[in-house]
Amino acid sequence: MKILTCTTPGQFEYGEADMPVLTDNHAIIRIKRIGICGTDLHAFEGTQPYFSYPRILGHELAGELVSFDTAPGFEVGEAVTFIPYFNCGTCIACRTGKPNCCTQIKVCGVHINGGMSEYLLVPSAALVHGDGLSMDALALVEPLAIGAHGVRRAGVTPGEFVLVLGAGPIGLGIMEFARIAGAQVIALDINEARLNFCKDKLNVPYTINARQEDVMERLREITGNDMPTVVIDATGSQQAINNGFNYMSHGARYVLVGLQKGELIVSHPEFHKREGTLMSSRNATREDFEHVIRCMKNGQVDPTTYITHRVKFEEVKTEFEGWLNPANGVIKAIVELS
Repeated sequence: MKILTCTTPGQFEYGEADMPVLTDNHAIIRIKRIGICGTDLHAFEGTQPYFSYPRILGHELAGELVSFDTAPGFEVGEAVTFIPYFNCGTCIACRTGKPNCCTQIKVCGVHINGGMSEYLLVPSAALVHGDGLSMDALALVEPLAIGAHGVRRAGVTPGEFVLVLGAGPIGLGIMEFARIAGAQVIALDINEARLNFCKDKLNVPYTINARQEDVMERLREITGNDMPTVVIDATGSQQAINNGFNYMSHGARYVLVGLQKGELIVSHPEFHKREGTLMSSRNATREDFEHVIRCMKNGQVDPTTYITHRVKFEEVKTEFEGWLNPANGVIKAIVELS
């Protein structure tokens, strides 16, 4: 079967590999769609934490179920996606309902080889029914689940002002699910085109360009001087994350979805007097995947909104580097396999 490997930062190579062999409690998927995410882009750049080379990238996947062992309710030939965070099932996180942050987690396409291949072997327990959704939609369930999980971590309630730092694909998903939770969403970014996307495609009521506006003044204006009760970072930028502490209302929750390699810098007195809550949000759970699928099926989320670029598998090596350039306007690139 054909595979595409990121051999070193900045370098892809096509190759051939043996077909996966079905093992106990596993399933084989014929990959039909691959979504390109920030993790893939950062791996290509050489800036992704928890990463080593060579690596087959790809974890936003949809395909056809070819064969399986121990997967009640599934049928050969059905469209599926899967939860790409393979957990041990026995550690403290797994035992307490948080397999998304398992101590021994293996994320497909990050810690182990992923789905830039024609076929992929995955644990049967990770399978998710396609439930009538298109392959394109199924490839977008995972990144949207990341956003849904962050919103669930924040405990967003109707009417709250939720500030989302970063209008990339994950940030856009956070905005969608904050809106679905009833929040008044504020998008903050430095890319005017992405802020326009928020307004025009997602109907985000408030946008702020951090390079062109006084962020604190605009937040006070929007919130009636209260400041946002929820701040969620989706930038992975150290400066943006550190700045986010300044945007919290008293009693606010700050959720870090984005990941960077440096240190958090916060004024303890300022954070303390707010009685702020700081938490991280890692990956997603089956509950989040199912929530996303329900929202797609009932029309609350239109997955096609996000797809701005589409290529064949054979074109990825040529096109991939261009997706790093903000000028190309990539929201979500989808790779098609026949």
